[in-house]
Amino acid sequence: MMNKIAVVMGSISDWPTMQLTTQLLEQFELDYEPKIISAHRMPEELKLFSESAKKNGYSVIIAGAGGAAHLPGMLAANSILPVIGVPIESRALKGMDSLLSIVQMPSGVPVATTAIGSAGAKNAALLAVEILAINDDSLSQKLVDFRKWQTEEAIKSADQLK
Repeated sequence: MMNKIAVVMGSISDWPTMQLTTQLLEQFELDYEPKIISAHRMPEELKLFSESAKKNGYSVIIAGAGGAAHLPGMLAANSILPVIGVPIESRALKGMDSLLSIVQMPSGVPVATTAIGSAGAKNAALLAVEILAINDDSLSQKLVDFRKWQTEEAIKSADQLK
């Protein structure tokens, strides 16, 4: 089974946030491919990529976008793969514009939407892992181990209060 994930962003300025996604995907030893595809400046490339994503071996698309943030929705409109949207924090409206553009999809074209910024970028990776782990026992075990590690780190951090 192919577990390749597309990590798509509208511009290189989104990379510092989306790199947090790829770092977690690497931690879970998942194959991913980062791409820059602007919904507004590269509409033909977007259509071609999203229409052929499944045929090209992708299982999930994670799309980070700021501002008007049409990228996740347009990818979802042209693909049957699950799309996870990451609202990138913008200067003007602190990412609220991105969040609302991604989360308010019309009925029939779903986009799973995470939190604004770094938490959303990390959770998008984890959500993709959860989707793929449905049919992959070894990936499921990695999630169990990750959650256990996360809990242990939280418990250890409490020691700093003493």
